[in-house]
Amino acid sequence: MNTSEFQILSVLAKEKNMRKAAERLFVSQPALSQRLQSIEKNWNVKIFIRTQKGLVITPAGEKIVEFAEEVLMKADKVKEDITSLDKEVYGTLKIAVATIIGQYWLPKVLKKFIQQYPNAKVSLITGWSSDIVKSLYEDEVHVGIIRGNPEWKGVKQHLLSDKLYLVDTEINEISDLEHTERPFIQFKSDSTYYQEIQVWWHKKFQSPPKRTIVVDQIETCKQMALNGIGYAILPSITIQDDYEKIKKIPLEKDEVSNLHRDTWLIGYESSFKLKQVEAFMEILSAYQK
Repeated sequence: MNTSEFQILSVLAKEKNMRKAAERLFVSQPALSQRLQSIEKNWNVKIFIRTQKGLVITPAGEKIVEFAEEVLMKADKVKEDITSLDKEVYGTLKIAVATIIGQYWLPKVLKKFIQQYPNAKVSLITGWSSDIVKSLYEDEVHVGIIRGNPEWKGVKQHLLSDKLYLVDTEINEISDLEHTERPFIQFKSDSTYYQEIQVWWHKKFQSPPKRTIVVDQIETCKQMALNGIGYAILPSITIQDDYEKIKKIPLEKDEVSNLHRDTWLIGYESSFKLKQVEAFMEILSAYQK
């Protein structure tokens, strides 16, 4: 039986009259009578008995109509759920982001996304930009957020630019770096970041830093600089909350601009058709710089 036959039984049970039921179902009375006979044949039982006063439901018919009502009620609920899928955001948002972005910028964006779309889930991978591109190529994530200026043939959207600063508790001017004995604290990052710093350094100075300390994480690098162990070059996104604790000197790229790092969102066009990705992009637009 299909839902239209369940609807016929439900209406007949309520109206207890073939003519009234036919009018309500927008069919002719003979057509309705024929449909009822077919339904009873399928069940191999009499569901209604015709009398001069109308239809009388049989004990077996009561069971069948009860079942029909349950099916119709569940069908309505499923239809409501399906309709809500068009309005609500479900599914898992799969993102791969540069570690710096994952630590300092993305949390407030994801908090807004989760608050606004509580039925959606988030899968987050952090790493270097090269790892993020690989995750996209291997179809492990929907979108990637990377640092630098990538060569990407799919969707590519600029999110933010943050300046690079020399941070230290003692050094007051960039020129002091040429003579200081304080160590240059560096953190491991992708090759493009190192290239930018090296190019800038060699334009300014004839010799490399006298002492260096290399750490695994940018947060470790930052904390060592904050505690006066040495100086570091950090993107502004990592030091906004600690501005008062350190001296913060922008790195000049040339006479009119400062050295900065760009952050881009990349992905394949097909992913941006998913509701959870569309919703994420709407949230993201409020945080673009």
